[in-house]
Amino acid sequence: MTIVALQTNELKHGLKTRHVTMISIGGVIGAGLFIGSGTIIDSAGPGAILSYIIAGLMIVLIMRMLGEMAVVNPDSGSFSTYAHQAFGPWAGYTIGWLYWFNWVIIIAIETTLLGTMIHDWFPGIPMWAASLSFPILMTITNIYSVKAYGEFEYWLAFMKVAAIVIFLFLGAAMIFGLVPGFDSPGLSNITGEGGFLPKGFLPVLLSVIFITFSLSGSEVAAIAAGESENPEKNIIRAINSVVWRLLLFFVGSVTVLVLVIPQGAEDLLKTPYASVFDMAGLPAAGQIMNIVIFTSLLSVLNSGLYTSSRMLYSLSKKGDAPKILSRVNKRGIPIWALMASVFFAYVFTTFKFVSPDKLFAFLANSSGGVTMIMYIFIAFSHLYLRKKTEKENPGTLKVKMWLFPYLTYVTIAVLFIIFVAQAFIDSMRLQFFLTTLLTILVIGSYFLFYHKKNVIAAEQEGKLKNIHVKEG
Repeated sequence: MTIVALQTNELKHGLKTRHVTMISIGGVIGAGLFIGSGTIIDSAGPGAILSYIIAGLMIVLIMRMLGEMAVVNPDSGSFSTYAHQAFGPWAGYTIGWLYWFNWVIIIAIETTLLGTMIHDWFPGIPMWAASLSFPILMTITNIYSVKAYGEFEYWLAFMKVAAIVIFLFLGAAMIFGLVPGFDSPGLSNITGEGGFLPKGFLPVLLSVIFITFSLSGSEVAAIAAGESENPEKNIIRAINSVVWRLLLFFVGSVTVLVLVIPQGAEDLLKTPYASVFDMAGLPAAGQIMNIVIFTSLLSVLNSGLYTSSRMLYSLSKKGDAPKILSRVNKRGIPIWALMASVFFAYVFTTFKFVSPDKLFAFLANSSGGVTMIMYIFIAFSHLYLRKKTEKENPGTLKVKMWLFPYLTYVTIAVLFIIFVAQAFIDSMRLQFFLTTLLTILVIGSYFLFYHKKNVIAAEQEGKLKNIHVKEG
């Protein structure tokens, strides 16, 4: 009986509603917000608020599309599965492998950042040793059970959310002059010298491109919902929570930064959140934010191992990866997919120490635009599957994209503009060409290694169906 249980190769539904909801919220709150927002404000001025509103709305629309498809078909492969259903095996294969590669690179980046922080705190610990220890720790939480991952991620995300909520309340108190020893600037940073758009509107639009790339992570909720107790209910809750909390946390906290930190204060914008705590007279502000950032990096690493393993598992189930990767242990964990992700994460982390400016930089740039390609696949898949579902089974559409199909078309157009715009931005040009090249190579690998096999499998499946019909 035990052998049979081990060979079912099915994931267990161990995540609770609160796990999926917090995963969806925490997925987009990372070091990119706590540190990257300062760079955005420095380049766009107070207009950065508009940049975050536009980018936030884009993510909300993408999540709405993904949520609609996920309610109809909760699946650990998520958008890879939906691309497969909409456009065929090549599409699911392409976005699945690109997304897996992207997350493994992110794991390597977060690992080295964590190692750097540990080395700064404890100089006696070599950075490489600290870096290589964290994937092991996160693997333990992932390998025990999906519930253990969900619980650990819940508390990591909770700490990030709590930090932002405290920051919002503190910022509001500073703006309204309720903090002793701090003279409220009111609206002078917006209405005073320089105004709302001190450098014009172009930096606002360019900032949208950078922000959109940094907001990936909310889609993890759609993957996790497939292992929850009530996928349909949890996806709906996750989507609804992302919609308003994303705008509140990102737009709200950036508004606080803009109103409190004077324009042109580059030193303060290097660590903007810590600067606001320091301006409020709170002791150890920098250390507090370092702990929050450390927690954020751990959270991303934890989610990265989970997400990459589930995507490999899904690819294996569809025949787009070695079959061994779809085997699960008695706790329902795709153990071989997890180990493969950890292994390659270690390989890429090693590249960071051996060849940081060449080999690792090449890999990082190759994966940099994958987020936008993923969004484009989601939007096109939604366009096709929504029309198909309306014809075949409209009752399953419990969550619907607003103003369909017009908002979907607008989203696709904006996504293409953002993706192509990389080619005209010096700092993103290499990323654009390398990601495009990688995408072409992945598509080519499908037709070289898997297309013929899938055609034969489809023909055999068709013959079996005909046999069953005749026998019936």
